[in-house]
Amino acid sequence: MTSSDKPGNAAEAPADTTGTAGATGVAAQDWTTAAADPQYRAAVVDLLGALAYGELAAFERLAEDAKLAPTLADKAELAKMASAEFHHFERLRDRLAEIGEEPTAAMEPFVSAYDGFHKQTAPSDWLEGLVKAYVGDSIASDFYREVAARLDSDTRELVLAVLDDTGHAGFAVEKVRAAIDADPRVGGRLALWARRLMGEALSQSQRVVADRDALSTMLVGGVADGFDLAEVGRMFSRITEAHTKRMAALGLAA
Repeated sequence: MTSSDKPGNAAEAPADTTGTAGATGVAAQDWTTAAADPQYRAAVVDLLGALAYGELAAFERLAEDAKLAPTLADKAELAKMASAEFHHFERLRDRLAEIGEEPTAAMEPFVSAYDGFHKQTAPSDWLEGLVKAYVGDSIASDFYREVAARLDSDTRELVLAVLDDTGHAGFAVEKVRAAIDADPRVGGRLALWARRLMGEALSQSQRVVADRDALSTMLVGGVADGFDLAEVGRMFSRITEAHTKRMAALGLAA
């Protein structure tokens, strides 16, 4: 996913809750120790499966969006980003195999959600594709960073690595801002498009969390009573705030 891209100083992601200083519980353990808990292991397999399919889908989408690129240089830039996404997919696939899980089986539960999101948000032109990659993927990245705070040290390191910047943020901001400067009317259309992306992305993320019991329990810190709607609500509020900042970076109204 291009989701963790950082648009310079114009917008900031949610506060980093993934640091290891003062970590306790699972966050202070390595994979071998943490995976002794079958529920935790199931949650991590879900997480890696979701991320792996997300990266594969991002690769496919970027390769497809390259066809809309107005110049050869733009086409090459998207191809480079697509290659980075596929490399992220390979790392996740290999990690699943390393811990004794079949990668395809781990990804399968998330195919419908990802494919549904991409079907509902197919861009009609180059600029919509850039906004989708920047805004839509960033929302997913924020979600996974929230989850990473509750992971064992080995898994957390991998997750943060595959959320690394592929360069799409700065590229998207530059191109979208230039298009708005050239024709301010573009801004209104893209702002509406970004709001739609936000709604679809949050809807799909909430559905994934609600459908996967182990993942939702880990997300709220292993609460014995299960799904804590209040905590999940606060998480999505933080993600929404970050989205507003990214919209400002693009020169769009949230």
